[in-house]
Amino acid sequence: QVQLVESGGGLVQAGGSLRLSCAASGRTFSTYVMGWFRQAPGKEREFVAAITRAGSTYYANAVRGRFTISEDNTKNTVYLQMSSLKPEDTAVYYCAGGHGRSSPLIRGGYNYWGQGTEVTVSS
Repeated sequence: QVQLVESGGGLVQAGGSLRLSCAASGRTFSTYVMGWFRQAPGKEREFVAAITRAGSTYYANAVRGRFTISEDNTKNTVYLQMSSLKPEDTAVYYCAGGHGRSSPLIRGGYNYWGQGTEVTVSS
């Protein structure tokens, strides 16, 4: 099993920045891809960004150019640097880890999930 704990959420004004962190523990060697998803009130959970062990990155169109996903393997931590934040980025952000057997762009591609961290962007 892999345990994921997110941190770094909070309240920020539009145009501001936040960095989310996801600390992984347990059988981390079993994860090939790490991703971030978000779920706004009343909406489905959606893909935000992902990074594979090979270093490939993927972004949703809505965040490309504003968000950057990265990882520090020495700390088993994945980051999501969010800049130029908009009110529509308001959501609970979830970290996820997958074995890499399915697309990194969909929820089904992930086996482990964190509890989420809330991000609120005020206008």
